[in-house]
Amino acid sequence: MKKKLTTVEFKGTPEQEAKLLEVIARYEGVKGKMMPILQEAQDIYGYLPIEVMKIVAEKTGAPLEEIFGIATFYSQFKLNPNGEVSIAVCLGTACYVKGSAGILEEITKILGVEAGSTSSDGKYSLEATRCIGACGLAPVMTINGDVYGRLTKDQVAGILEKYR
Repeated sequence: MKKKLTTVEFKGTPEQEAKLLEVIARYEGVKGKMMPILQEAQDIYGYLPIEVMKIVAEKTGAPLEEIFGIATFYSQFKLNPNGEVSIAVCLGTACYVKGSAGILEEITKILGVEAGSTSSDGKYSLEATRCIGACGLAPVMTINGDVYGRLTKDQVAGILEKYR
């Protein structure tokens, strides 16, 4: 699944930026520093907004393209913040075979949010994930940590209505 940047407004604080600068300084001169810097940056902000990647590029001297490439290649990095309502649809083998792709499509149709994105108002985020370990309940989605299993497309609208 291709990662997408959304138009959610960046809300970083001066305290967060100070922590980020401390992290970057701690890795000065360390080979292979970009992964731990980006991991800690994501811990600070909850995701890796382009504004943070620009700071990392400027302070480390690495090209922004390289940093963006790392952030988009590794699945551990998020380019968008979680929405108030964070939805994840499992696309692992058991869930996929039982129709989770259709469930993902239905959520996108209802909310207008693509997988890997957050709505511009910050209300909803939607992720397509791999196995979440609930194969016996396939197909499965989670919403703010609540697990919904044995889903059909027809159930999606009713479940989402609880979170509107």
